[in-house]
Amino acid sequence: MQPKEILQRFGNTTAMVVGDVMVDAYLWGRVDRISPEAPVPVVQVTRRSARLGGAANVALNLRALGATAVVAGITGRDNHAADLQRIFAEQGLAPGGLFPVQDRPTTVKTRVISGSQHVVRVDEEADHDLPGPVQEAFLRHCIELLRNTAPAVLIFEDYDKGALSPGVIAGLIAEAHRLGIPVSVDPKRRHFFDYREVDLFKPNLKELREGLKVDLPPGNMDLLRGAVQMLEAQLANKASLITLSEHGMYAHGNGSETILPAHRRKISDVSGAGDTVISVASLCLALGLPLPQIAAWANLAGGLVCEHVGVVPVEPAALLAEAERLDLGNG
Repeated sequence: MQPKEILQRFGNTTAMVVGDVMVDAYLWGRVDRISPEAPVPVVQVTRRSARLGGAANVALNLRALGATAVVAGITGRDNHAADLQRIFAEQGLAPGGLFPVQDRPTTVKTRVISGSQHVVRVDEEADHDLPGPVQEAFLRHCIELLRNTAPAVLIFEDYDKGALSPGVIAGLIAEAHRLGIPVSVDPKRRHFFDYREVDLFKPNLKELREGLKVDLPPGNMDLLRGAVQMLEAQLANKASLITLSEHGMYAHGNGSETILPAHRRKISDVSGAGDTVISVASLCLALGLPLPQIAAWANLAGGLVCEHVGVVPVEPAALLAEAERLDLGNG
């Protein structure tokens, strides 16, 4: 398939994202002085904005590429949950997959930005796992959504904020296998080894290092290969996709590997790049593309979003233009 056909087929794909949804809030302003109270900058706020983050940002990336995105995640019963539902509606996403939980805050990350500089981030969250009965109710909710929407791929987007517990993970993977739906994972440390027998496992280098508890210096491919072998021996996953920041990307599956350098970019902000990578990789997985092609598309898309300040979805026109220039069709 040529790049244009691949983008067109993204538009006929339904993907379900399960994980930690959140609000990414922004305070935009300028810094003219240092506070007399402490050696910190004073940001004079000129604008506020809020957008979807976490698993919901993966859905935004999917939707930007024309796919139908189904989202399942937990919220509190608070004003931030109402904000989340409002933004869902504004972005054309169905909020029916959101699962409200009593006595738990909706996750909000507030970034303070001066010019193009990220000054500080303030997090409001509870990151403990859901109580047992709530986990079971959330799992039933997700399985019903999975059966009703019949997606071409199931994506786990784990930010260690408590939506995904071992029981929820295992139950959903088993149901996806029963339905013949491929599974991709963007993991975090707490439940790193609970994602067994999935189709695509996508940690970054830091997450791989922390999950395996090994020293992995950037750029050492021999150690990286050994670490991925350890990973796959424990997870029995079909393929691994490791993002390496400025060193590019490493993919391994079916006994073969792909090593991709990072594309040269003017990097403004890496926030949300991992969400873009898992979104594009998962859509390619849903289309049945070979792993080297999955890695090439994901590597390209992840680099493109880093040229923008803040968490933003990939731009399809820019992705298509670059994919055609680099001839990413036909593997």
